[in-house]
Amino acid sequence: MAEDTAIRLSNEDQSMGSIKIAPQVLEFIAGIAASQVDGVSRMHGTFANNVGEILGRSDYRRGVHLTIEDDHSLTFDVAVYVDYGKDVPQVAAEIQNKIKQQVALMTDLKVGLVNVHVQGITPTKPDQEIDPNDIFGQDAQESEDAK
Repeated sequence: MAEDTAIRLSNEDQSMGSIKIAPQVLEFIAGIAASQVDGVSRMHGTFANNVGEILGRSDYRRGVHLTIEDDHSLTFDVAVYVDYGKDVPQVAAEIQNKIKQQVALMTDLKVGLVNVHVQGITPTKPDQEIDPNDIFGQDAQESEDAK
């Protein structure tokens, strides 16, 4: 989770006031950006994240940690699971590019580093066709029993 310090955005017209953004918002942006990359099966989260998701609460910050460095640069650490068969370095590079692009587009902030931590590979399950007339596979079982 990000530090509690709000980040001040630069705006030319100070007469209207300042603009500050919570670090959690940046984690949220990064989490959505990473989860949209082809090859990312899911984000790595804590036990509390997993329980919350089961209860229907999505936390797009899961698997994302933001550090604001001394020089005010932003460093994201992103933990993901990648789909089996995908090019892991390519998926990681796409995550880095997508996060930098989206944070810059939405906030005008420059991202220093995006460290991608691949926590695991998610195996693909073969698609099983279900016959609507034989939902429980009884016809197949009966034909095997007849042999």
